[in-house]
Amino acid sequence: QLVYPYDFRLTEKEKTSICYLSFPDSYSGGLGDTQFSFRLRQAGGQRTTHYEDDGEYNREAPLTLQRESAHYFGYVYFRQVKDSSMKRGYFQKSLVLVSRLPYVNLFQSLLQLIAPEYFDKLEPCLEAVCNEIDQWPPPVPGQTLNLPVMGVVIQVRIPSRVDKPGSSPVKQFNQENLLPAPLVLPSIHELDLFRCFQPVLIHIQMLWELMLLGEPIVVMAPSPTVSSEMVLALTSCLAPLRYCCDYRPYFTIHDSEFKEYTTRTQAPPNIVVGVTNPFFIKTLQHWPHILRVGELRMSGDLPKQVKVKKLAKLKTLDTKPGIYTSYKTFLHKDKTLIKRLLKGIQRKRPSEVQSALLRRHLLELTQSFIIPLEHYIASLMPLQRAITPWKNPPQIRPFRQEDFMKTLEHAGPQLTCVLKGDWLGLYRRFFKSPNFDGWYRQRHKEMTQKLEALHLEAICEANIVAWMKDKSEVEIVDLVLKLREKLVRARCQHLPVKEETLRRVGLYIETIIGSLPEDLQAVLHHH
Repeated sequence: QLVYPYDFRLTEKEKTSICYLSFPDSYSGGLGDTQFSFRLRQAGGQRTTHYEDDGEYNREAPLTLQRESAHYFGYVYFRQVKDSSMKRGYFQKSLVLVSRLPYVNLFQSLLQLIAPEYFDKLEPCLEAVCNEIDQWPPPVPGQTLNLPVMGVVIQVRIPSRVDKPGSSPVKQFNQENLLPAPLVLPSIHELDLFRCFQPVLIHIQMLWELMLLGEPIVVMAPSPTVSSEMVLALTSCLAPLRYCCDYRPYFTIHDSEFKEYTTRTQAPPNIVVGVTNPFFIKTLQHWPHILRVGELRMSGDLPKQVKVKKLAKLKTLDTKPGIYTSYKTFLHKDKTLIKRLLKGIQRKRPSEVQSALLRRHLLELTQSFIIPLEHYIASLMPLQRAITPWKNPPQIRPFRQEDFMKTLEHAGPQLTCVLKGDWLGLYRRFFKSPNFDGWYRQRHKEMTQKLEALHLEAICEANIVAWMKDKSEVEIVDLVLKLREKLVRARCQHLPVKEETLRRVGLYIETIIGSLPEDLQAVLHHH
């Protein structure tokens, strides 16, 4: 019905997709308000955004919270109430917030404030809210922001890449001077993992392995809320490792990728997809891993845990909750986690305490797995003494899987993790996954930039006048052009170089140019 602000351009295809993704796509008898999320592939490739600070934000934000360039997130507030004046006897409407940022808690909290007002006062309400949001500061990683909207101040901290993984959010500050007291969000994006993973707590290890390996998974849920929370919980369980595959927290049969995902002519894509329409049981039964969950109920004892079942047991309509897969885990189950969670349930510990336990367990598991890889890749970096000012910096040595495997004997995950099992098999399989590819590219890029920075520092320390003594004009001009190109690159790519180093290299260039004949000086200055 309405897009606000008016100048926000969506293609027709995107509008249609957003419409379908904004409503439950199978009969939901539930009346009242529900909230859920979706993620949408942008139509027609990347478009320019009006965020000039994109690069800066993405460099400082954790990899898992970067702004997406080819997808939108949709945060939905759906209301369904009886209304005899409507043709269908119901009022059904959704307010959707579209963003490139995965701040699920912030945006869903914002909708809880705006949507009830909007259904009541309509467009003027959105105009007022957008005017307030326009005044918000941009999200700067590491900062705590106070965001005023509709008489409330939401206070939230934007996580930063330099935060220690697993550290609890910094206690919020400067509250005394804020009246009314702010609505403090403990996290901008972290879900209540304990609640989301309730029916599958005893299988957390298996799900972690499936996510690590980028396996195709279908989550079949009774509602878009359960489906989107489960998918988002799954994609977050590898942190701080970035989940590099595609994921759809909520997916409908009207989606433009429907054919692509349901075709039987090729293997299912590396993606986690959340669905609610029973029709998918039939169209996606050739997928290797299907997680069927019921409604989430918070109760005093350990909720009924789903069983792992053979895929052949997938009945077309009345499918019991369960994990339908023939996957055999590489690692043995961790009994201590379940014991600790059970003790927490008996002692009536709050859900956030249980979630923190679960998150720490997953973090330690991921770190045990990734630390040996980090050690090995660091050993591929050339020695600092091999970096000399007048030669191109040496190459980073290639990643050799077999060499890495040899390091595991002395420095494998067994040093930090009590879990026994086939770690080697898990690494071999991980090397074939998009998550390894994404991790390796990111590290390689960082190391290349570090080399480039070290090279600039070496140039700074060098005695340029001595070098120039026996060089021809051609060689000197060549050096000027190369140094200039290095400076431009350092600035464009924001290399980790001190400002002082760049200034000195700039002065060097001026000095060298000054030593050349005047006609050449003019040409180089003109360049």
